[in-house]
Amino acid sequence: MAPDDGLTRLLHDAAAGDEAAARELFALHRDRLKRMVHLRLSRRLQRRVDDSDVVQEALIDCARRLQEYVADPKLPFYLWLRHMTGLKLAEVHRRHLGTQLRDADREVTLHRGGLPAADSMSLAAHLLGQLTTPSQAAIKAETRLIVQDALNNMDPTDREVLALKHFEQLSTSEIADVLGMSKAGAGSRYLRAIKRLKEILSQIPGFMEA
Repeated sequence: MAPDDGLTRLLHDAAAGDEAAARELFALHRDRLKRMVHLRLSRRLQRRVDDSDVVQEALIDCARRLQEYVADPKLPFYLWLRHMTGLKLAEVHRRHLGTQLRDADREVTLHRGGLPAADSMSLAAHLLGQLTTPSQAAIKAETRLIVQDALNNMDPTDREVLALKHFEQLSTSEIADVLGMSKAGAGSRYLRAIKRLKEILSQIPGFMEA
């Protein structure tokens, strides 16, 4: 049985009420969903809200709607899970922040609606993760602000492509689906974005040699 056939069987078994199949199916995607939540959870909530709790609440909703998804799968399965998790995350933001949400710290703007914006501080911290030596670590705080400001001044779509590719680890095909463009278009946007990012990072002493 091909791998895709195995996942399809697992999905149908889970939709038919097999709880073990549902646990196995969701476990395959839990880490990616946690990365997405961590990137898009407002930093105002990161001490009050746990990424895993948001994902778990979302997966409970997904389990209830598996039959609905299988009957009419408008998105690839992971992107449907991501969408459902994004709805739960938006609900968490409204619950805790309410009208303050629009006044949150500057964030990477999401190209298409439905998910909370990516947090620029989280994305900057991730992009600077390779700065690991003591001398490099000493400049992290300063350079994080530089990268954060640079991200917020990039083209919104280029910025989102970087978030989807490097933080959420989506494939080019998945990025194309999320952004509503062709696979070739998504690939071109990524190449443009990574070129611009390298130009930004090349100005940080020691980064490109890390």
